[in-house]
Amino acid sequence: MLVSNSDRAARLHYMANGFRVLSPGDHVLCAVTGDRIALDTLRYWSVARQEAYVDAASAMQAMIR
Repeated sequence: MLVSNSDRAARLHYMANGFRVLSPGDHVLCAVTGDRIALDTLRYWSVARQEAYVDAASAMQAMIR
């Protein structure tokens, strides 16, 4: 039986130059907006907070909270 990763949130470990997949999935959730972010479009995250962000504005908003 094949298990699909579609429609499943991945667990990632964020590093300075990328991320490592801890649990397979096809997306993560933005820590600020809750929006789904496909792994192939993920560009913004915080290594210190281990959070993903949908865009630069959300990343900036997270920095000031």
